[in-house]
Amino acid sequence: MVLALFFYGSFALAQSAPASPVDQASETATAAKEDERLPKIDLTEKILYEFLLAEIAGQRGQRAIASEVYFDLAKNTRDPRIVRRAAEVALYARQYATALEAARMWVVIDPQAKEAQQMLATLLLASGRVDELAANLARELGNAGPRTGELLLQQQRFLASYPDKVAVRRLFDQLTTPYASLPEAHLVRAQTALAANDKTGAMSEVDQALALRATWEPAALLKASLLAPGAPQLDFLKRFLAANPAAHDVRLGYARILVAEKRYDDARKEFETLLKLNPENPDVLFAVGILSLQLNDVATAEKNLKHFMTLGRGEQDAARFYLGQIAEQAGRRDEALDWYRAVAAGEQKVPAHVRAAQLLVQQNKLDEAREQIAIARAGAPTDSRLVIAEAQLLRQGGRYAEVYALLKTALEGQPDDPDLLYETALAAEKLNDVATMERHLRRLMQIKPDDALAYNALGYSLADRKMRLTEAMQLIDKALALSPDDPFILDSKGWALFRQGQATEALVPLQKAYARTLDAEIAAHAGEVLWSLGRHDEALKLWRDAAQAHPKNEALATTIKRFVP
Repeated sequence: MVLALFFYGSFALAQSAPASPVDQASETATAAKEDERLPKIDLTEKILYEFLLAEIAGQRGQRAIASEVYFDLAKNTRDPRIVRRAAEVALYARQYATALEAARMWVVIDPQAKEAQQMLATLLLASGRVDELAANLARELGNAGPRTGELLLQQQRFLASYPDKVAVRRLFDQLTTPYASLPEAHLVRAQTALAANDKTGAMSEVDQALALRATWEPAALLKASLLAPGAPQLDFLKRFLAANPAAHDVRLGYARILVAEKRYDDARKEFETLLKLNPENPDVLFAVGILSLQLNDVATAEKNLKHFMTLGRGEQDAARFYLGQIAEQAGRRDEALDWYRAVAAGEQKVPAHVRAAQLLVQQNKLDEAREQIAIARAGAPTDSRLVIAEAQLLRQGGRYAEVYALLKTALEGQPDDPDLLYETALAAEKLNDVATMERHLRRLMQIKPDDALAYNALGYSLADRKMRLTEAMQLIDKALALSPDDPFILDSKGWALFRQGQATEALVPLQKAYARTLDAEIAAHAGEVLWSLGRHDEALKLWRDAAQAHPKNEALATTIKRFVP
């Protein structure tokens, strides 16, 4: 009985279904080739005992013992599977000297194993044996022939994650010395210099790489990353593209920098050029669609995003969300609902299902709307935004008691969530439960003392009820100090002054607030103050204009009816 049977026998027993004759023949041939590379070693009682001893020691946390036994097995058998296991166990047990010896043995026994070479390189570098590592890597390079440049890049990528960037740089400066005529050598030097925070050195090396291969896109992109953001990067890449119009990766990088600079029209032109070269590229299709949407070219956006969807790759859920927005803006509500409902994951899932719910509310389908919110909440049960979204749907339906019950329950689970505290306070205020409202807003002030919302909400509610007017004004003034240009806090200030009997003074902040945002309730307040000052024509005009813009606003309609029955 040979050792190979011990390693592979268990896998044969695990097969639950018989293989076809063809599969069996293929597996037999593969196993035969594998066996030819393996030493023919009998599974003696001693080997079996040591193997089990090492495994049991490892399972019991006796890692040093496991490492020692496995290393003895590796030396005695020189089986590459056992040698690999010995190296891995020693590394896990932090027996680095043993791990290094095992890795050396592994490379000698199985020189084609990339994992062995990678482990040995890591251990040599970690132990400061840079000369030995350099000799090993140099030997590989010397045998690489025409693949030398490619191998240099592979070696650099492998060691890129090593934490001592200066040591890695010194290593590659040494390795690349014989290969100064290769652009890859200079690119590797540039990358290791950059990793070691030497941008000047990196720029010098990347310039040499481009001097040797002027059309090389990786070198051009690295140079662009070393230049100052904005115009310097864009000017360099533009010149490169003028000389190399088919440089796909550079054009893609150029387009992305244009997006970052908010030059959306120019960016779209570059992406369209890429699209002509590769019309089925999902990333480019998506980019053209989003940029067209940004530029309000809805037809082009929709065409490209729908084409993107047919490919079945890339950010499909994001595309569904944007297509839903396009359909909604075009008044195609049923199509918009289909797109929104199809968003299954990602950061667009929540807003998509909220939009679907809002569309259903507009169709007086409140229960279906709540189902959409429930779908979103299933994947994010602690997301307070979804509870608040559902509360807003109920509020739109006039179901204020249910709004409060929903928010109260959510707040019990997350008692210090600022958004839930604020929304629950407003819901209590709607039910005229001033004590509960004040308790939640006072708690919010403790949690977020620099947030104007709580001060304004409590100050306005007290002023509106003509309760504790001096304190109400102090709260509103505190909110204004935190957010002096907020139109809704300015509205609260004007309304509090009006409740104090200072109509003339109240008009100034109210008119300032309305100039900043044409809100219906601000219009209702400003109109009432104008009416109280005898300026009825101005009040009526303000109300008529606001009612035309907000025909369904209940607060505005109620105010107008009080004065114009």
